[in-house]
Amino acid sequence: MKLIDGGRAPNPRRVRIFLSEKGIEVPVEPFDISTLEHQTPAFSEVNPMQRVPVLILDDGTALSESVAICRYFEELHPEPPLMGTDPLDKARVEMWNRRMELNLLAAVAASFRHLHPAMDKMEVPQVPQWGEANKPKVIGLLSWLNDELAGREFIAGDRYTIADITALVAIDFLKPARLAIPGDHQHLLRWHGQVAARPSAAA
Repeated sequence: MKLIDGGRAPNPRRVRIFLSEKGIEVPVEPFDISTLEHQTPAFSEVNPMQRVPVLILDDGTALSESVAICRYFEELHPEPPLMGTDPLDKARVEMWNRRMELNLLAAVAASFRHLHPAMDKMEVPQVPQWGEANKPKVIGLLSWLNDELAGREFIAGDRYTIADITALVAIDFLKPARLAIPGDHQHLLRWHGQVAARPSAAA
């Protein structure tokens, strides 16, 4: 088994944090997407979507999509539960993880991918208007999330879950996207300081 990684990119980092929280060690094959190696025919045979991370199992099976990889390890190692416990809790965690992924992370990524000069060869074509259009969306989502966190410790409730992992990588991706948490968002800042201090955040 090995994990084809992608360095500082948000999705590979999600999997590394998840594995760290589980206490699971998997051999990692570094992969520099800045060289565009993920767009080569050889890598496309491994993952036709040309994205990292990819988990290669011992029998050669390739699993891509970060949440799918996390689900595989959650089923093998259910403790500590990072994707829910009973049916309702699992649904709630999934709901919040989807919100963090499809709303917050997607908007931050769009701002970065369509505006940052380093992405001009990876995001073809870059559409600067789309990058700019996502900036106010990000700010609105941060405000909403700040209000949500006024009433609970973590994103999906009173326990750290994959929703916190997705939200953490999205928030940390604000910096390269040239955005930031507004200074008056005390609940969001409190949450971020707490989860960023976990040892897994350095994975």
